[in-house]
Amino acid sequence: MNCFFVTDLHGKTSRYQALINEIKKELPDVVLIGGDLLPGFNTLYGDFITEYLIPKFEELKTELKDKYPKIFIIMGNDDPRIEEEKLIEAEKKGIWDYLNEKKITYNDFDFYGYAFVPPTPFRLKDWEKFDVSRYTDVGCVSPLEGSRTIEVNPVDIEHHTIAKDLQKLLQNDLSKAICLFHAPPYKTHLDRAGLDGRIIDHVQVDVHVGSIAIKNFIENKQPRITLHGHIHESSRITGHWQQKLKETYSYSAAWDGTELPLVKFDPEFPDKAERILID
Repeated sequence: MNCFFVTDLHGKTSRYQALINEIKKELPDVVLIGGDLLPGFNTLYGDFITEYLIPKFEELKTELKDKYPKIFIIMGNDDPRIEEEKLIEAEKKGIWDYLNEKKITYNDFDFYGYAFVPPTPFRLKDWEKFDVSRYTDVGCVSPLEGSRTIEVNPVDIEHHTIAKDLQKLLQNDLSKAICLFHAPPYKTHLDRAGLDGRIIDHVQVDVHVGSIAIKNFIENKQPRITLHGHIHESSRITGHWQQKLKETYSYSAAWDGTELPLVKFDPEFPDKAERILID
């Protein structure tokens, strides 16, 4: 099964077009899109989902017919959740499967999606939750503060964590699981932020900004493959876009250059994955 993985396209139409061109050329079986789909919150491209994203993939579906890939998609922390319903409506047309907090079995593999990230310094909190406790790192804004585009019960914000969500979502045998996350696992090659030397209130800011809950989940449950984004500069700083955590292969397709970073993999042979940069 030939799979493509991309993430953090941030509404850049050149990157989406590069992805579409590569799909036409290689005809993958599955395409996974890992969040941060849209332009900046304050600079939305009109209605990006209905005016650009859906028509582009509808056109591709019409052209490829039965060669159209299975597409799994989630949102990321830069995507206003008020836009989520448009992705769900497009799912009803067969354009993609909206995978957040769901499991879908396809070609004998179980695909899971999870969009939430631990607290960040940014104000938009639609896709942020406390990680394993109500602790917020130095320099970050608590999920109890900031802004949201949809209403959430304050009790849920205070008491729900990424760790609790993963316990409910991912309970069974995960030896055939492919997990599409937006956040990377903590203290790995995939979550290294460019925060060297940054001091706030006399405290050194942690340069690793991934999820402890996701790291614990991977190490304890050992899914076959996990996919991550969110921290654009990590692979440039560490020199690594993948890491093996015990028997799990974890890949990141985040990138801070101008090219489209595309991870190609076959879940039967996860050690053979490759990442290419497309201009």
